Amino acid sequence: MLAGALLALVALVGISCTTDHPSAGEIEGPARSAETLDARRSARARASTALGAIESAPRPAGKQILFGDLHVHSTFSVDAFIHSLPLFNGEGAHPPADACDFARHCAGLDFFSINDHAESLTPKLWEETRESIRQCNARAGNPDDPDLAAFVGWEWTQTGRTPETHFGHKNVIFPGLRDDELPARPISSIDVNQYDEERPPPAFVLQGAAAIAHLLGYTEYADLISFLGSLAAVPACARNVDTRDLPPDCLEAAATPRELFRKLDEWGLESLVIPHGLAWGIHAPPGARLDVQLSAEQHDPKRQRLLEISSGHGNSEEFRDLPEYRLDEDGRRICPPPSPDYLPCCWQAGEIMRERCGDLPTDECERRVQDARQLALDGGVAPDLVFPDTRAADWLDCDQCRDCFKPAMTLRPAMSAQYGAAIDDPRSRDETGRPLRFRWGFISSTDNHAARPGTGYKQYDRPVMTDARGLTDATTEARVRSWLGPAQEDPARPQPVRPSRLFELFDTERKASFMYPGGLVAVHAEGRDRRSIWEALMRREVYGTSGPRILLWFDLLDGPDGVAPMGSEVASSSTPRFFVRAAGARKQRPGCPEESVLGLSAQRLHTLCRGECDHPGDVRHPITAIEVVRIRPRKDAAEPVAALIEDPWRTFACPPDPDGCRVEFEDPDFAASQRDAVYYVRALQEETPAINADGLRPVRDANGAVVSIEECHGGFGTSTDDDCLAPVQERAWSSPIYLDHDGHRRPPASATIADGLP
Repeated sequence: MLAGALLALVALVGISCTTDHPSAGEIEGPARSAETLDARRSARARASTALGAIESAPRPAGKQILFGDLHVHSTFSVDAFIHSLPLFNGEGAHPPADACDFARHCAGLDFFSINDHAESLTPKLWEETRESIRQCNARAGNPDDPDLAAFVGWEWTQTGRTPETHFGHKNVIFPGLRDDELPARPISSIDVNQYDEERPPPAFVLQGAAAIAHLLGYTEYADLISFLGSLAAVPACARNVDTRDLPPDCLEAAATPRELFRKLDEWGLESLVIPHGLAWGIHAPPGARLDVQLSAEQHDPKRQRLLEISSGHGNSEEFRDLPEYRLDEDGRRICPPPSPDYLPCCWQAGEIMRERCGDLPTDECERRVQDARQLALDGGVAPDLVFPDTRAADWLDCDQCRDCFKPAMTLRPAMSAQYGAAIDDPRSRDETGRPLRFRWGFISSTDNHAARPGTGYKQYDRPVMTDARGLTDATTEARVRSWLGPAQEDPARPQPVRPSRLFELFDTERKASFMYPGGLVAVHAEGRDRRSIWEALMRREVYGTSGPRILLWFDLLDGPDGVAPMGSEVASSSTPRFFVRAAGARKQRPGCPEESVLGLSAQRLHTLCRGECDHPGDVRHPITAIEVVRIRPRKDAAEPVAALIEDPWRTFACPPDPDGCRVEFEDPDFAASQRDAVYYVRALQEETPAINADGLRPVRDANGAVVSIEECHGGFGTSTDDDCLAPVQERAWSSPIYLDHDGHRRPPASATIADGLP
């Protein structure tokens, strides 16, 4: 009783010194001047004029290109909070207010959204998120011509252990700012009070532990534990109740996209739901396929208008016809052998076992090799835990795309943007009677977890400007592995994988080589105001870049209703003609512009921008090539998808002209093909150094086989001065133009934008 009383006293004293949730922070910087905005607008207009136009393709009056980031986390997200701790050489808290100052004065963006994981947003944090974004917009000057438009949203973070239950991550974004224009609660993918595994401790235990940690001087860790305690203290919302009838102070969950869309329908508010990172093998299990969510129940075309195909976590654009896992007579997957272009991790598990056989009899060694391959297959997203004592170098570049641009780690090709454009659901029909398809506009963003929107303006300070995180030293790493990770019971015997969500947050060694500064979303908007930006997003007149502010236009010249821009759906049976214009990003000058230096205090400028801001000069990087991708969606499920994706279908070399490149082309096959087609373009910029552009930095032998890797660690294994630079062609991806051959005309998008319909 005495011990209990003392513990209670310690807890009460400590709780008085801790907070139960992070703070949203304070915005410091004022709006940028009209002169700054006019200078940027003029530079983009000059580039458009220099590229010219042809008489048959005039540009709509007043339309301009704006750049933003629609995927930004603060330390209101638990994973971001964990990685901000001293354990990871973290910088400390980066709340939503930091995102506003960084977007405005470091990255020089036109718009951004905040997208913390709904799973960690308590009612108090959701309230503070909304208020911080309102304050950011309040500083933006004239609402009709603001210097920055900030949007409110969250991330629905779903991860399934099997391909049949995996849908992936989606950002939910809203155009409004008032309480009646936003949901009362974010909607997560998992009920934090009803975990199927690894149930967290009760709230009172966590708050007591936080108090003790605070008294012992571990303030940052006390704040994290207190944060988790505040989450555990919020009750779960009742199920099967209209979301509008639920109390505001509960945690709401939707286990599937179908349920998420139903709840959004109940709110009746305009919203965008943007899938992202779908091809990341760090979340998607082997065999994951977009087919699972292409149905009338799991796909909402009026909300899922856009797809984030690239981010600071890699590129999910490209499909690769990688070896399929075959099934044996018992329905278990069989590990495929390696090819010159691909090394399956399950196969490498067998090779690791073979090296450990030692004096084992040959037949026993071979049996264990086969066991290792099968257990690695069964291990899902963590095949390396078949041998928990291995390191990243032991696995070489297994399961990685060797010829992809800034690839996502452990590419899942059937979750890529190209695969999604090639499939349909013959069981479901859209409102015009056609087979249901994904008809996404393509964007890019950062997925930054330190409240830094638009980090790709310069390639510098890898530990700060990317999400590469790692533990501080070898001793700490060993302790974390012993505390959280599975033990290697017998080095000469593979063992079943026991997945651990908590351990995955700390197991950063291999992931750090696939973290990049991230990309941008660009819109062709009729104004700088938030409604103009929103309407451009809704009509899919958007494109993505890998970070630089590349300018891109892509139009169908001879649609039935005239010129149709990227993102359009057009019905036609004649030969299509297309027009592309692209100009490279302006070359960066060192340091920060005077307005940023004056707008933020010296300490805040250093903390957020690290002495470097978006500071463009007058000369642009040349565009070296325009690549055209053609995808002809399948007519039936028997058609192999690889044969339908032509990447690139056409390539046009560009002269080394800093004014940019223009290309006109047509598809003579379309009219006679009697099938629909999807077209989009990539504008490739001249080679420049980029962080992690060479991924795991593989070392090859004389025959080209990978014999070792030099991974770029997020922690102590790589110097913080090593930015892991390699040459790469930065790029912009247009949204597709969807050309339907059936002759059925759809109503123009502009006729239904006001209703929030496609």
